[in-house]
Amino acid sequence: MKSLYFKFIMLTIGIMLLSGMLSFFISNTYYQQKLKPFNDAKNTQIALDIAEFAEKHPTTDLKDYLENLSFIGYQLYLVDTSRKSTYFGADFRVKELPNSTIDQVLNNEIYHGLLHFPQETFVTGFFANELRNTIGVPLTHDNKQYALFLRPDIKLLFNEMHILFGWLFALTIILSILMVLISTKYLVQPITKLTKATNSLAEGKFNVELDINRNDELGKLAKSFSHMASQLEQFDDIRKEFISNISHDIQSPLSNIKGYTNLLGKDELPSEDKEKYIAVINGEIERLSTLTKQLLLLSSLDQNEDIMKKKSFNVAEQLKELVRQYQWAIGEKGIMLSYSLPDFEIVGDPLLLNTVWDNLLTNAIKYNKENGSIDLAIAKKDSSVIVTFQDKGIGLSKNEIDRIFDRFYRVDTSRTHSVEGSGLGLSIVSSIIKLHNGKIDVISEENKGTIFSVTLPIQ
Repeated sequence: MKSLYFKFIMLTIGIMLLSGMLSFFISNTYYQQKLKPFNDAKNTQIALDIAEFAEKHPTTDLKDYLENLSFIGYQLYLVDTSRKSTYFGADFRVKELPNSTIDQVLNNEIYHGLLHFPQETFVTGFFANELRNTIGVPLTHDNKQYALFLRPDIKLLFNEMHILFGWLFALTIILSILMVLISTKYLVQPITKLTKATNSLAEGKFNVELDINRNDELGKLAKSFSHMASQLEQFDDIRKEFISNISHDIQSPLSNIKGYTNLLGKDELPSEDKEKYIAVINGEIERLSTLTKQLLLLSSLDQNEDIMKKKSFNVAEQLKELVRQYQWAIGEKGIMLSYSLPDFEIVGDPLLLNTVWDNLLTNAIKYNKENGSIDLAIAKKDSSVIVTFQDKGIGLSKNEIDRIFDRFYRVDTSRTHSVEGSGLGLSIVSSIIKLHNGKIDVISEENKGTIFSVTLPIQ
């Protein structure tokens, strides 16, 4: 497989060659359409001036006069009525000229060879060193009739210039290719580094450092890649932490169920202990059931399944009912609950949104302090409703605020060792709110409390 470096070089050189060909075609067309008539008219006037001078000075030696003209940059061909001819200046490469053309000029007609030179090849008439590619004018000198054919001596006029242009063209091509090789290396090098970094990510090595300091698209890509690698590393850490936590959360109730089941198998076990053990087993089963439901719900949200069943409902009534369900837990912890819940009708999925309120309220209870407080409020803003949960609990650090909606993330266990949870609740909350085109904001300070504000569109 050819490398990007090779492809880029070949593409650039191909573009250079194609551009050169197109430029040649365009320049040749411009010459044929514009410059060629101008060049013909200019040289026709020069030939006429030469003929006029020769006619007005019959005593001047015609051959010396024409010889001198050849020295200053002209190729000349003089032929008389008897077909005696003389060349002056540089030799013509092709000397073929029809007799009809000579007769035409001898009969006082002007021959426009520069203008009518065939366009069968890309060599323009200006450079074709042929006798037919000339200007022919009648010339009378000392009562003798001649036909004078003239064209500029390109080699004499541009001898040094064509060498200069040749070197200039050659150096331009060579330097262009060298610059393409160098610039391509400069452009492709970051991609090579990104490829190596991608392979490292594929091998599970997330600690990738890219030494690419550029302000162009590749620089932005490198920064995005580094950010992605950092996010993947963080996600991998969270995944490992989740596997550890979820394994514990599953293994712990299973161990308890197994242990208490073994105890129930003892024949001499008092009925009072049996009831106690059965209650523990049922509690552990309920715990596993809750965890399973959370995982299934999160999976459904991930797969964008059509689980939304929208309808209009009173969000205040839903919150009040939820508060009544958790009144025992609130009272058991000595928490003071206050709320301002005016009636508001919104359009949404009441079951999914009830999951949101349930998670936020249980968090406010679990992470609150003894004899703390919780405040619930509903307010309208423009075409949205804002539901606020405020507690005076343990609060969150800045790093925890940035990550609490990450899947499987659990708040610092050193501060929440007595609080059970899978780290899925707030991730589910965030997903449901996004499905409703809403948003959730968090304001928190360690040891002072937390405010969760959910903004949802009314319709």
